[in-house]
Amino acid sequence: MDKKRERQFRELGLTIAYYRKLKGMTQLQLAEAADVSRTHMSNIEAPNGKTSVSLEKLFDIADALDVPVKDLFDFRK
Repeated sequence: MDKKRERQFRELGLTIAYYRKLKGMTQLQLAEAADVSRTHMSNIEAPNGKTSVSLEKLFDIADALDVPVKDLFDFRK
């Protein structure tokens, strides 16, 4: 995986964590709502992780957070 893609995965994970915390949810609560394991959710959010996530799971995560999926790609600088 190249550096650009690693940065994008990191930003995606951090954005998911941002919205999760904004909603007052734990990783476990979000994982259960998105039908993934808590470990996988942790890996998705990990700033140094390189865990990929399917589009279907991204839609599930966005639904669980009650945000448009496009907002997950609005990386904050």
